[in-house]
Amino acid sequence: MWSSGRRVLQELLSQPAVRSFSLTPAQNTVVVERWWQVPLSKVGSPPRLHPRRHRIYKLVEDTKQAPKEKMELILTQTVPKLGGRGDTVFVKKSVGRNKLLPQGLAVYPSPENKQIFAEELRLLREGKPEERVQTRTGQLTVEFLKRSMLKINKMPSDEFQVTKEVVCRQFLKKLGVVVPPQALSLPFESVKDLGDYWCEVTVNGMDTVRVPVSLVPYEDLSARYQQHLKIQTQLQAAAAVSESAVEEEAAGVAVSDPAVEAEAGKDSVSQVSKASDLAGAAGAEKTAAASTQTSEDTTAPPSDSSKKD
Repeated sequence: MWSSGRRVLQELLSQPAVRSFSLTPAQNTVVVERWWQVPLSKVGSPPRLHPRRHRIYKLVEDTKQAPKEKMELILTQTVPKLGGRGDTVFVKKSVGRNKLLPQGLAVYPSPENKQIFAEELRLLREGKPEERVQTRTGQLTVEFLKRSMLKINKMPSDEFQVTKEVVCRQFLKKLGVVVPPQALSLPFESVKDLGDYWCEVTVNGMDTVRVPVSLVPYEDLSARYQQHLKIQTQLQAAAAVSESAVEEEAAGVAVSDPAVEAEAGKDSVSQVSKASDLAGAAGAEKTAAASTQTSEDTTAPPSDSSKKD
């Protein structure tokens, strides 16, 4: 048995490509190396192995801990979050073997398959417009533009104008969409006035989407401008509070005037009643005096003339 094992080891060591196994190891394997190198032997004679020393190995690579490589595939259909037909993708081996390949959503990237899909992509780009099909990225771009709106802040300069180049830059800055000038159509050459407008964007030369465009006043996002806006809003709020206080005071004065008039009316009535009472009292005194005078006249003694008589 020792001689057969020795013969197998001799055959492995005699092959120059044995070391290449470490470059493409199988799954769940361990690559080791002898701690003590085997001395060279004469031509045609077996190597001289030490009974214990040449059985000591050191670990070179453990494939269990090595990162798993992804699988390269070519999609045959549009797969969400991966790509469209003809796109080369790198996915996990479990996803490729359990989902994409069994369902016919992808194929291996063989030279024949690469040539087929490259020719198909060339025909899609150079073929007739009615024969072309929108790509997955183009479909996503069309859907995004349909629910988007572009806002352009008017610069404080008097020479500022909204042109096709400005709109293209704003598409990239605000929406993150690269729109070449030849794919953009505007109903005007240039505009300065604030308001709502529109533009048309052609995606891949097939689908055209109308996007609303609004030209709004300039907004400075610096800290100094934000502080100025904050102070201005505080002043406006204080002015509104003062106006409301003045209105409340005016309303209070208007409400108090009828009360004063009512009190003045009451005072006049009381004065009239007092005057009538005083007049009545004076009349009563006069009548009392008249009655006393009549009584005195009736009870007066006889005059001296009668006594003389």
